[in-house]
Amino acid sequence: MESIRKLVQVLATFLTNSYLLFPSTKNIYQGQLKAICSPGLNCYSCPASTTYCPIGAIQQLLLGIRFSLETGAYYIGGYVVGTIGLIATATGRVTCGWLCPFGLIQELLHKIPFGGKKTEVVPFLRYLKYLILVLFVFLFPLVLTNEWDMGIPWFCKYVCPAGTLEAGLPMLLLQPDLRATLGYLFYNKLFWLVVFMIWSVKTSRPFCKTTCPLGAFYGMFNSFALIKLDLIESRCTDCGACANVCPMGIQFNESVGSKECILCMRCMKEACEFGAIELTIANTSFSAGQRLLKTTK
Repeated sequence: MESIRKLVQVLATFLTNSYLLFPSTKNIYQGQLKAICSPGLNCYSCPASTTYCPIGAIQQLLLGIRFSLETGAYYIGGYVVGTIGLIATATGRVTCGWLCPFGLIQELLHKIPFGGKKTEVVPFLRYLKYLILVLFVFLFPLVLTNEWDMGIPWFCKYVCPAGTLEAGLPMLLLQPDLRATLGYLFYNKLFWLVVFMIWSVKTSRPFCKTTCPLGAFYGMFNSFALIKLDLIESRCTDCGACANVCPMGIQFNESVGSKECILCMRCMKEACEFGAIELTIANTSFSAGQRLLKTTK
């Protein structure tokens, strides 16, 4: 099952970054596909990207909303909000575990051998991503404006390591003249990229656990999404095996519907020997399908 998930992650990364002419154009793709909202965190400015990032789009909407209202241009961003809202209510945080390119990168980095013991994030840091969602994505772009009543995309500009890896560094290679413009903002974001990449070797998916605003948003729908994992309490022995394989560091039987769960299904497929975890879609159990999948492990 894990090999299937990895294949889906790779395919999703390629499909959302499939503009292969960027080495010759040396620029960002701006064709018709760019109107598609990526389900995962995928930078608009990546030269290979064929989609746009929902977090970046929300900030762009909010940073110009005052100016738009003053000029009579009433943009409400229904497409972006509706897209991620539909994904969230249907699948919860499945996107994080199956489709997000930066999630895949962190998982691959975590496979690198590390001399010391693999560690977990400090629990209170998991709440940081909700603060970032509220402040950097929603509040700051809307409230902190300049003399023209325009804000800035705070998360993209000051924090997002995915944007630095997928867009900032490739564009510097494609357009060397941009190097003359480098300053504090670039080196600040490069610092955070290095921090999260090194951290990923020692800790599984630290960006997802502590910082990602998109994961914070999707996670709030986990407990009532159409697709989710449920616990059959009568079969659970509280052995803790599910916690040993969880990339998000949670013990499923103690946190059913957790906002941290990315529905990778490793607990169900690799750990639980008693069939206590089941996949449900619209409250319909797919236990039979799970038994079939176990034969492909």
